[in-house]
Amino acid sequence: MKRRRLLVYAVAVLALLPLSCAEDFLDTKPLDKISADATWADGALSEAFVFNVYSYLGYGGFEEEGLASITDEAMFTHSGRGINVITEGSLSAATTGNDRIVPQWEELYLAIRQANIAIKELPEATFDDADLKNRLLGESYFLRAYYYHQLMRYYGSAPLIDRPYELNEDYSIERGTYAENVDFVISDLDQAISLLDGQPETPGRASKLSAMGLKSRVLLYAASDLRDGPTAAANSTAHAGYSNIELVAYPSGDRMARWNAAKVAAKTLLDATSGYKLDLTGPVSAQEGYQNYLSIAMGGGSAVGDAAARAELLFERTHSPLFTEESNWPLGGIHQGINNGPNGYHNWAGNTPIQQLVDDYEMMDGSRFDWNNPTHAADPYANRDPRLYATILYDGADWKPRPSDVAGMDPNDQIQTGAYANGSGGVIPGIDTRDSPIENWNGSRTGYYVRKFIDADPGVIDNQSSAQVVPWPFIRYTEIALNYVEACLETGDEGEAINWLNKIRFRAGMPAVTASGSALVDQYRNERRVELAYEEHRFFDARRWMIAPETLGRGIKVMRPVATLKPGATPLVPYRHDKTVYDYTYNVVDNTDNETRSWDDKMYFFPLSRDEINRNNKLVQNPGY
Repeated sequence: MKRRRLLVYAVAVLALLPLSCAEDFLDTKPLDKISADATWADGALSEAFVFNVYSYLGYGGFEEEGLASITDEAMFTHSGRGINVITEGSLSAATTGNDRIVPQWEELYLAIRQANIAIKELPEATFDDADLKNRLLGESYFLRAYYYHQLMRYYGSAPLIDRPYELNEDYSIERGTYAENVDFVISDLDQAISLLDGQPETPGRASKLSAMGLKSRVLLYAASDLRDGPTAAANSTAHAGYSNIELVAYPSGDRMARWNAAKVAAKTLLDATSGYKLDLTGPVSAQEGYQNYLSIAMGGGSAVGDAAARAELLFERTHSPLFTEESNWPLGGIHQGINNGPNGYHNWAGNTPIQQLVDDYEMMDGSRFDWNNPTHAADPYANRDPRLYATILYDGADWKPRPSDVAGMDPNDQIQTGAYANGSGGVIPGIDTRDSPIENWNGSRTGYYVRKFIDADPGVIDNQSSAQVVPWPFIRYTEIALNYVEACLETGDEGEAINWLNKIRFRAGMPAVTASGSALVDQYRNERRVELAYEEHRFFDARRWMIAPETLGRGIKVMRPVATLKPGATPLVPYRHDKTVYDYTYNVVDNTDNETRSWDDKMYFFPLSRDEINRNNKLVQNPGY
């Protein structure tokens, strides 16, 4: 399941157990259990209980199978993981697909129950530290809101439960309307904002800014096309025939008021703090733009980035190779490098970028990349948006030193995803292909590897024994800036939208936008796509904009580079990328391996499983299932 808790606090399960017995000889305190009274009488134990509520967040987006691989960002390399039923649109109440990618309904309710316990007990807790009590209560409201927002964005509305149920209660309860769910979450977030005001901002723990950021996201989603009943019905056959539209959208109401609420929430956060280098009046150099984006991705968790970029992180999942006080959560380290890095480094090539994502990075002058442009097609990785180079590894890209057993084959430390002429009529397969002499079964199927979030420090070796400490950005400042841009566009404030869009682009080394009207909306959406790539936004953005049929549902394009020798040239042994020796052609082809994608409108939401409906016969299934 999505949750990966390496340490489980006994208090999380045992704090509810009453310790009483009529027989004196049994009236003893178990040495391996902690009573509820003891938990809420001790600040450290209360804090440990709330830490366990955090643990349901798992590793954020650093699970082995990423949400990117059920979008038009990436494809998962390995078969048999229950991903195809999602990308091919064949989900059902009986077949719900991979449960590591999508947080499961029942697991989210386990987390909500724990938050409800804390919210119930903390106001009456008897430990003396009032500041800690308020902080833990604020964190608990935030976490309950976060888990409900997960239910809302994956499943639509959910039953609203604001207290821990006792034994032998009737657990059957109807789903609240979507509007009621939004109001409930916003109320929790307002409570969290109040309680966390003035509290420390500790990496890995919720703060006032975390709650403000989540409020912005929830209100943005609430204003979007998918959540407006008439718009959703007009653009989705599943919604058009659904008799319970209030469970997934607003059936009616003032949509402009919803956009204005999203706009105010975003701007309130933007005014309350600052992100990273968003005060520029013009674009930085390409190299600085690359470094800025790399620093943001590293989140202060690597020596290769600027530690000041941590200012971007409003809510993060901290990571540490071992559980320490600095990690803040009861969880251990992660292996983003081995999960996703090139097989020529003994990595597993998990969530590899697809060609459509690569193509959506602009040229440095702000124009669109175009395969019909001979200059672009001849050298497709030249003069592109610097964020491309900090996000994706492509054929010929420089990378880290090879492992010792591979270094002799590639002393130049360059990604090899092509086929290279050997001078005798044959080809040498790249070390990072599926024909590689190094673990060919682990090779990318798309011709690319993800670069983002993998520590480029040569001292961090991407294998089973080396865990990096790059944080996962649940919420970051630039997401809220982009939320504000979108709300400005929807409320007719184009000038303000351009102002903030340019702040983001200047930091990346990209020129100011010149578009207006619908073209500006398209450019904003593309900017959000590349800025937030691999951060678990595309899945929701394509749905809430209702552009999933032409984006998530399109077939996968992949890259097949080929290098032929120039006349009179001698092949390089060992091979290296060299335009003076080889002529390179870049062949974009349809993927026919491992996965075929299609879209069904029911996929705007995930189904409630048959087990959940059997447990609670008041649940109404989502549209299309």
